[in-house]
Amino acid sequence: MTSAEALDLFRSTGALLEGHFILRSGLHSRQFFQCAQALQQMPIVERFGAALAAQARSLQAVTVVSPAMGGLVIGQEVARQLGLRFIFAEKEDGRLVLRRGFQFQPGERCLVVEDVVTKGGRVQETMEIVRNHGATVVGVAMLVDRSDGSLDFGAPACSLIRLNVETFPADRLPADLASIPAVKPGSK
Repeated sequence: MTSAEALDLFRSTGALLEGHFILRSGLHSRQFFQCAQALQQMPIVERFGAALAAQARSLQAVTVVSPAMGGLVIGQEVARQLGLRFIFAEKEDGRLVLRRGFQFQPGERCLVVEDVVTKGGRVQETMEIVRNHGATVVGVAMLVDRSDGSLDFGAPACSLIRLNVETFPADRLPADLASIPAVKPGSK
């Protein structure tokens, strides 16, 4: 799947929004990827999962780990496509943690899968959990990299869509965004 094909799927499902948005990072943007809109269609999930799995296969992970909520659907599908175990980190007191009895073997090779990355905070938090439990992060896979590949996770990274999407701090909004009410459509 090419980046253009993936972007077309986001557009056709209404998952690529235009307007004035506040991202999880607190930054403002003209575009927002509401992945849940695209990922409610299982044939699309399968296509995205197969494309990410093909890019990440050579990393030889044995477990896929995703931050909840955004990474759950695509992380599970990538794991299914690769025939791997899937686990997730979830919020507890505002931080991601492992729960539900999930554990790692020492040195276990893990692939972190997320839906959309702007600054990479949730990916970094998930990577820290993996490492703190004695496992190894062999790579990061994401549907959308809004940083245009500028983030360094200290591990190989791949994405279906790589864009340089402009983001702005709240106190430095361009006039067109400042004139439109901001919405926060994503997860909190």
